[in-house]
Amino acid sequence: MRRAAAGAALGLAVAIGVPVTWQLTQEPASAGAPVERVLSVSTPSAPAEPPPSAPAVPGRPPLVVTRDAAPTGVVPAPAPVRLAVPALGVDAPVDATGISADGQMALPDDVSRVGWYRFGPVPGAPGSAVLAGHVDDAEQGLGALAPLRDADVGDEVLVTDGTGAATRWRVVSRQLISKQELPLAELFARDGDPRLVVVTCGGPFLPEYRSYRDNVVVVAEPAP
Repeated sequence: MRRAAAGAALGLAVAIGVPVTWQLTQEPASAGAPVERVLSVSTPSAPAEPPPSAPAVPGRPPLVVTRDAAPTGVVPAPAPVRLAVPALGVDAPVDATGISADGQMALPDDVSRVGWYRFGPVPGAPGSAVLAGHVDDAEQGLGALAPLRDADVGDEVLVTDGTGAATRWRVVSRQLISKQELPLAELFARDGDPRLVVVTCGGPFLPEYRSYRDNVVVVAEPAP
């Protein structure tokens, strides 16, 4: 994911300029079980919400699986404010984000920051808590999640919330997935066992779309 033009946060993939050199090297092999299999292990038997009806476009992020975000009367859990993956040198502030006008998950313009999808679960609640960020930017350089491509099974992930409390996670899967093939219903699930899903861009850069073709998706489970 690269940052869009100044003043616009267009979600998971829109890019400007040319790719940063590191991304032109060969992507590492996947680690752990396939993402979709990991996310579906604890999925309830109830039918999954259908994916967006709009067709995917190469180089563009997927539409978010939207759901009713009306208040339920339950006091909300504190939002995440920081993400750290010590083995990768990742330590970044987290901003609550929503959906942009074109239906994509909005991301911070600043590539040193990470977005948390605020209409989904907080880390530690049932379902998939989604954190995402730009991989790089032609002007700003590498993004906070650039090292995500090297995440390995067993790596520790720490998420700190607004009260200073931290949840600990262990990576169980890392996979490079075409943006047209992302399992959206599972990635944005709001029930099932707690999962942490961290996403950035990867794969070859597509100049005609000013973006990358794929997403690097890392799934982590609560650490014992």
